[in-house]
Amino acid sequence: MSAFRRIFRYIWPQWPRITIVVFSAIIVAVLLSLSFMTIIPLLKVMMEDEGLHGWIDRKACEYHYGLQFNVPKTIDISHNPTLAYQLLITNVKEKSLAEAAGLRPADVIVGLGNQPTSNGLQIPFAKLLEEMATTRKEQLTVHFERMNKEGALEDTYLQLNTHHNEAYVQTMQWNSIERNSWAIKNALINRTQWALSFLPRQQTNENKIRAVVFIISAMAVITIIRCLAKFYQSYLAEKIVQMGISHLREDVFGHLTDMPVGFFADERPSDSVSRIVRDTTVMGQAIKIMLGKALREPLNALFMLAAAALLNWQLTLIFLCGAPVVLVLLSAFGKKMKRATRKFLITGSQILAKLQGTMSGLEIVKVYNQQKHEREGFKAINRKLLKQLLKISRVEAATNPVLEVLGMIAGSVALIVGVHWVTQGQIDSPQFLALLILLGASAESVRKTSDIWNKIQQANAAAERVFAVLDRPIEFEQPNAASLPPLKNKLEFRNVVFTYPASNKPVLREVNLTISAGHNVAIVGPNGSGKTTLAKLIPRFYDPDTGQVLIDGQDIRNVTLFSLRSQIGLVTQNVVTFNDTIAANIAYGKSGATRQEIISAAKRAYAHEFIEFLPDQYNTVIGEQGIGLSGGQLQRIVIARAILKNPPILIFDEATSQVDADSEAKIHKAIEEIMQNRTTLIIAHRFSTVISADLIVVIDNGQIIAQGQHDELMQTCQLYQGLYDTQLVRA
Repeated sequence: MSAFRRIFRYIWPQWPRITIVVFSAIIVAVLLSLSFMTIIPLLKVMMEDEGLHGWIDRKACEYHYGLQFNVPKTIDISHNPTLAYQLLITNVKEKSLAEAAGLRPADVIVGLGNQPTSNGLQIPFAKLLEEMATTRKEQLTVHFERMNKEGALEDTYLQLNTHHNEAYVQTMQWNSIERNSWAIKNALINRTQWALSFLPRQQTNENKIRAVVFIISAMAVITIIRCLAKFYQSYLAEKIVQMGISHLREDVFGHLTDMPVGFFADERPSDSVSRIVRDTTVMGQAIKIMLGKALREPLNALFMLAAAALLNWQLTLIFLCGAPVVLVLLSAFGKKMKRATRKFLITGSQILAKLQGTMSGLEIVKVYNQQKHEREGFKAINRKLLKQLLKISRVEAATNPVLEVLGMIAGSVALIVGVHWVTQGQIDSPQFLALLILLGASAESVRKTSDIWNKIQQANAAAERVFAVLDRPIEFEQPNAASLPPLKNKLEFRNVVFTYPASNKPVLREVNLTISAGHNVAIVGPNGSGKTTLAKLIPRFYDPDTGQVLIDGQDIRNVTLFSLRSQIGLVTQNVVTFNDTIAANIAYGKSGATRQEIISAAKRAYAHEFIEFLPDQYNTVIGEQGIGLSGGQLQRIVIARAILKNPPILIFDEATSQVDADSEAKIHKAIEEIMQNRTTLIIAHRFSTVISADLIVVIDNGQIIAQGQHDELMQTCQLYQGLYDTQLVRA
């Protein structure tokens, strides 16, 4: 998970928004739990004689004093009228105010005060509950009946300290958890009593309707607030994710542009594209889930379990017995998902490379009738991709059913135990129903989180691929590299040996060459002799294994890359244009170039003559791979780019190898003009651009075997003569 954790470097700077997201999720969870708990007062109002006020009074006595009472039903009172004036204590919580006062289970409270309660002054149990629940006194005198050793009821009095007696409450032997729990419960019940003070206590049909309207209105307000909080959570989470992933993409792209050229010789460009686009999207989806469902649903489950625990912690604990099994299964599913996702992403980059290669070379595919071969190749990769997708789907499909079965088992056990307790009178029916709903809703929230761990593992696999790029070293530059002044004297290769990273055989061997400033040098030789490699050492696309490349005696490895490359212009046989206007492609060589400078460079490169006849002239968009223009026209645009930069050093690498005769003549003329008084390196097979060079260097098998001018080499170098004759024959 270390790779996935690194994404939070891009998320954490937005901590104010994250704070709002978390706070909104908490509000959603609290209000959702509260919405479910409104079932209890609704049932109390609509189905039971106790009523809403009576139930709250009973809960207040439970929270304040630790007392639980048996509330007689109407049918019970009809058989035994004395029950209407008695509060039978069914349970006294340990370490409560009631236990400290001396009350016990089976005690029967018949009055509150110092005088015995006569038959003519009996107090209904509802009034007794109301006074105990709403008293503002610090002490209450409780009149109750207790069974003595002979089995007879005795009138007894004791002093019960109330929750208002703060000094006495501080003396209770509670730990911090018990004290905080008592304070929270009392605060909740006090707020509820305040809200109910707006409703009449009388249990009439009209008052019942008012109570129901009150509860429904409260639910509506709660729902509106909850939905607003959910909106803010979802929107801000999306904003956080998109901004973070956007910055990550920019960093990866920027890092790629600073990496050595050799990296792209060993890696498919489509794989880098896949990492920037597809893999970062997978990471973004996981972060979005973490700030959305992964934050909201566990909080929903947590607060609903907390609400259920307030109603009955024993049943809630029974329900939670399945949690360890759930965690073990989620961990196992997550590991499988990570392995499958890593393979899926790798295969996805392969299919992208296949598509790119086939589409760009479609004409070749067709002319050689290789459609079937390409289809078979694509089919093999696609089937491999399908296999990984099915593995991912299998894990995703198994997660939800397994969690549902575990939830059903845990819920069933809690249901069986709960039904038994209802029949024993240990919990009333509305509370038990609300408890079941809360536990069921919490299980549903957990079920919704079942795919979160899988998504995180998918994102972890994607993050490993993305950060593998960021962890690659960039082009080396000395910490205190100096700025290279413009070339004045000479460019020198001294004892240069170079081997490509993926090869064991040196491409250049002990190369020594001096190029005077302002001279143009042509390098010729068979294919694979090392001509282009030699040129690539000048802008430090690669560094020699041994030896040095010097400009005015200064090793180019000791100067800044920016100052070095600022002095170099490059025109290659593979025309490189960008999906932009012609003007932008030419101006690529000089930041901030004016339109007049662009046109002037185009004229010198003989590009203006066709640009001015285009519908949008210099505002014409070239498009991908220069579609719409000939190879010769594109090459002249590239030469115009080099002219506009006006560098001290120019490198032409087979600049006329793939153009027609007319374009070659114009390109040759443009090259001759811009070579004047400029250090120029020309790599060419066609001798039309070689003969007039100040110096011709012949390379074979990575070594310089001859150098001089054309007439001299025709007499002294057999390889040069053979190359020249071959070129003339081909011409």
